[in-house]
Amino acid sequence: MTESSTDTAHQAWQQNWATESGRAHWLEPEADVIAAVGELPKEAGLPVLDLGCGVGRHALYLASLGFNVSACDASPQGIAVTAQEAQQRGLTVDVSEGHMTDLPYATGQFAYVLAWNVIYHGDPEVVRRTISEIRRVLRPSGLYQGTMMSKRNESYNQGREIAPNTFIQDDGGIDGDKTHPHFYSDAAEIVVLFKGFELISLVDREKRGPGSKHWHIVAERTP
Repeated sequence: MTESSTDTAHQAWQQNWATESGRAHWLEPEADVIAAVGELPKEAGLPVLDLGCGVGRHALYLASLGFNVSACDASPQGIAVTAQEAQQRGLTVDVSEGHMTDLPYATGQFAYVLAWNVIYHGDPEVVRRTISEIRRVLRPSGLYQGTMMSKRNESYNQGREIAPNTFIQDDGGIDGDKTHPHFYSDAAEIVVLFKGFELISLVDREKRGPGSKHWHIVAERTP
């Protein structure tokens, strides 16, 4: 599996995941994820994927509910922490190192794919390829849940534009994490990007404070 020249966020997260302080804000599952997972079919061993799993907060939560969980990340450190934590909790999580543009899974393998704060790390081509891969590994009528950076985010149009709507801030920006590419979109662009999906929910929300707008997406794969 190969890495695009702009699919490089995992290099920064690799450093984050190596320290307790770097992992501190990424340990609890998101309320939106908990809510959406509660609507999934109550089927024993339902196959689900946590794409860009980081240190496993959602993969571990899903495994605790009895789902058949796969977790994928391009950061070896994130994968290692996820596997270790799963073992310590007595949970089963199938972990794989891989890039989001070339997923190491079979076509139609999953009923649910989660990619929280993941797929906007790259240029438009990286984003399109990743969405295509997500659709490929989802079953027809399978559910996708994830986030995208909003053009109403205060970091939009800040720093160097390295590709359309894709920016790098060499000083890290207000959050300190914008030294790698971030792609921004509006609602109309998301509808186009997610061709092949039926959008169930598309809401622009603050992530952690004023100016931190992210799109929250729930979508169903069309046949």
